[in-house]
Amino acid sequence: MSAELKPPGEAPLVRFRPMNLTDVPNVIAVERASYPFPWSEGVFRDCIRVGYLCRVVDVDGEVGGYGIMSYGAGEAHILNICVRSDLRGQGIGRRLMHFLIERARAAQMQDVFLEVRPSNPVAIALYASLGFTRIGIRKAYYQAAGGREDALVYKLSLRPA
Repeated sequence: MSAELKPPGEAPLVRFRPMNLTDVPNVIAVERASYPFPWSEGVFRDCIRVGYLCRVVDVDGEVGGYGIMSYGAGEAHILNICVRSDLRGQGIGRRLMHFLIERARAAQMQDVFLEVRPSNPVAIALYASLGFTRIGIRKAYYQAAGGREDALVYKLSLRPA
């Protein structure tokens, strides 16, 4: 059933599916609309080609966001996560984070890491609510309008308590 045929107020159908090369133009559109310094098309293509966990947030058949995570040496690293601006505030980003964390757990990773801009308090609050703790700062990590912006480094331990 398409979004326009759904009764008013009915939630859209949201699922996470593997990202493929034909998704990249739509993923790039979401990326460019969300960030002043977006990843290039080549970076997304390379992430798919090297086998990173690349997932699309499919909302009623359209790209509503994406998440990309790498694995190695017992660690997962969430490299990029984004939800289309018109879909934010509906819990989709939280659901996508839970999905990525569960995938890391299923792959027997011990920890999940990510970086976030200090100027992104909404993302910081989401990560903290999911149990991530700040463990450091990467100086001048992100490109920014005034030069460079630091990254806050967060970690979630998946080890049994």
